[in-house]
Amino acid sequence: MNTETVAQVITQEDLLKHWQGHRALTRRVIEKFPEKDFFEFSVAGMRSFAKLTDELLAIAAPALRGIVNRDVQPFTEGSTQGFTTKAQYLEQWDKDTKEIDALWQQLTVEDFSESFNLFGQYEFPIIQNILYFIDNEVHHRGQGYVYLRALNIEPPFFWER
Repeated sequence: MNTETVAQVITQEDLLKHWQGHRALTRRVIEKFPEKDFFEFSVAGMRSFAKLTDELLAIAAPALRGIVNRDVQPFTEGSTQGFTTKAQYLEQWDKDTKEIDALWQQLTVEDFSESFNLFGQYEFPIIQNILYFIDNEVHHRGQGYVYLRALNIEPPFFWER
């Protein structure tokens, strides 16, 4: 057995493709919302999908930027303050998607096992932080599916990433 070989189940490129597939699907969920309902509709006291999208935008690119630069910054939502249209959210989503692609190229496979204190609160290996980004997005997208169904809107097929 070669002990110098790094154990790997998924390549770095495939992990990015997986994450970006989820991001593309979440973008299609955002697109499905009627403008007013994106900002106002909720179920059982949960946040609107615009507020959930605020959180997703506050995590993905800013957190990956922090990881790549090894710069621990506190979690802050609000980069979308002043956004009044769904189009503004989609534009920011697209900018962040491109930034994620660029930042990803700066990571090495060895980086994934290094510990990073995400937002100064979550000290975990980088791979676990990235998996959290994906899990959190899937969780909130699920809420968006519930909202769309409650609005009698067919959500995108979850497997079409």
